[in-house]
Order: sequence, then structure tokens, then C-alpha cells
Amino acid sequence: MALLEIIVAPDPRLKKKAVAVERVDASIVKLMNDMLETMYEAPGVGLAAPQVGVSKRIIVVDPAGEDDPAAPLKMANPEIIWASDQLKPHEEGCLSLPEEYQEVMRPASIKVRYLDEQNEIRTLDADGLLAVIIQHEMDHLEGVLFVDHLSALKRNMIIKRLTKIKKFEQKSSKRHAVEV
Repeated sequence: MALLEIIVAPDPRLKKKAVAVERVDASIVKLMNDMLETMYEAPGVGLAAPQVGVSKRIIVVDPAGEDDPAAPLKMANPEIIWASDQLKPHEEGCLSLPEEYQEVMRPASIKVRYLDEQNEIRTLDADGLLAVIIQHEMDHLEGVLFVDHLSALKRNMIIKRLTKIKKFEQKSSKRHAVEV
């Protein structure tokens, strides 16, 4: 397994719609495993392939807390086939938007259909944190970030802050390259 680089916003790759996986084969399983390892290392509870520069409809999630046994889910081509009318707020963060957290309203419960790592079609009923994580990661497959669910003012403030940080880090790394 290998750690992958997580793309940080703003980056145009995060805004692209991902393409469907034709079949879950050995290369897709390897990507899923690498994504899971990257997610745990970050640390996070979910990761979508576009966040690691791969424009495929793949997500990995694990809602288990630090003291709970790991409960990873690997999904290709996930689609929500039912969502509750009841919306629930939940504070969300994102590995592609480091240090940013905001409350987002989402359906409280969902049913999702996907291909698992054996290329079998599965369905899963999810609520609570698991439902939030799956919906958040599926948004990435559509080129949607959690900040896109916020007001334009809040979204723009966060993106401006991340842009400044990115520019500072780029200048800093160039300076180190020159000094070395």
C-alpha cells in the first residue's frame, strides 16, 4: 500500500465530476486500499478519489471512533437510492479544506447502492455520522465541496483563506529550494 497526496482547495481537479468505474478490478482495489491508508494517516473518516487526483467514482469511509474497531467501507459508483425528508445539521470538515469546519444540513438517513471491492452490487442503509460521511464523500464525485453548501460569504472567506495559505506555502517552498 502507498500513501497518496491529498489535494487541497482551491484546485480545479476538486471541481470536476468523476467518471464511473467500469469494473472493480485489482487496480481499483489497490487504489481503494491506498486511499484507506491515506485517510487513516491524515487522519480522516472519509476520502474520495478526486481528492487524491483520480477522477473516478470511488470513496472510502470509516465512521469508527478512535476507541472503536475499524469499520472501513470501500465503494465504487455509489448512488443514493433513497434519502429521508428529515434534514439534520452536522459539523463537517474536509481533508481538502484543512482546519475548516462548518455546519451543513443533509438528509438524516440514506440508502446507498454501490460496487464493493469484490465487484458485487451492495446496498447499505446509513444514518447518523455514516450517512453524513457518505454524502460528503459522494459530493466530491460531483465536484462539490462541503463549503458549496454554505452561504456565498462564508464559502468565499474560507476559499480566500486557503488560497492565501497555499500561496504562502508555495513561496516558502521556493525559498527553501533556493537556499538549499
